[in-house]
Amino acid sequence: MRQNPQSAVRLRPVDLAREHGLSTQAVRNYEDAGILPAAVRTPSGYRAYTPRHASALRAFLALVPGHRHRTAAAIMRAVHDGAVGEAFRLIDESHAQLLDDRRTLRAVEDALRDLDPSETKTGTERKTKRQPSTNADRGRGTLTRTAPDAPRPGDTFIGPLAAALRIRPATLRTWERAGLVRPRRDPQTGYRVYDAAAQRDARLTHQLRRGGYLLEQIAPLIGQVRTAGGLEPLEAILHEWHGRLTDRGRALLAGAAALEACLSEPPAAAPPA
Repeated sequence: MRQNPQSAVRLRPVDLAREHGLSTQAVRNYEDAGILPAAVRTPSGYRAYTPRHASALRAFLALVPGHRHRTAAAIMRAVHDGAVGEAFRLIDESHAQLLDDRRTLRAVEDALRDLDPSETKTGTERKTKRQPSTNADRGRGTLTRTAPDAPRPGDTFIGPLAAALRIRPATLRTWERAGLVRPRRDPQTGYRVYDAAAQRDARLTHQLRRGGYLLEQIAPLIGQVRTAGGLEPLEAILHEWHGRLTDRGRALLAGAAALEACLSEPPAAAPPA
């Protein structure tokens, strides 16, 4: 009978840890979390690993940069549970998110390029100084005060904009309080109305948040765009984010290669005691 090559090799936690500069406790934690298959215990109670475990650890660590820790762990648990289809679904979701990020970034750039600088400087500054209309205001001058603020073609409300960005309306309200997005109010209903400039600011804020920027870091950038009315103030940052997306794409590719190597390993067998 041909011997399983896996059963001829016995690895200790330190053997797996040393390859990646990890602690042995980290390896044990990964096993407890289901990221590694369960190890066989020796009669003395020590963990005994095989090359399959080593390959699984390499795959997990290669998946983390592209998928992040939580998704990478879910992929490995699905693999060990025999649910390879679920693992592939999670991988597809990460690729879809990367594609969506690329589309969002392109939409932001296109919106900035199409922006009219004079309209941004005068229109935005004028809108920020206008106070929400009151009932008394409506009574005194409905036609003269309502016409400039009424929804126009291309304008949208908070619900559709939040749905398009796949965020909650509360997030848009938070950005508004931080001064990042400046919708105006429909004087008839009191609803927030997002014109092209406000939608641009929301998309830009959303993209920079995805890039890891804090609200206080985004605020001066939005201010520069409003003042300059174009893409130039953000070219360096958007170029950097293009680089991050490229790096993530390569990380997804590297993770897929490592996972394929793991799937090609024979199933873990009990090593000799």
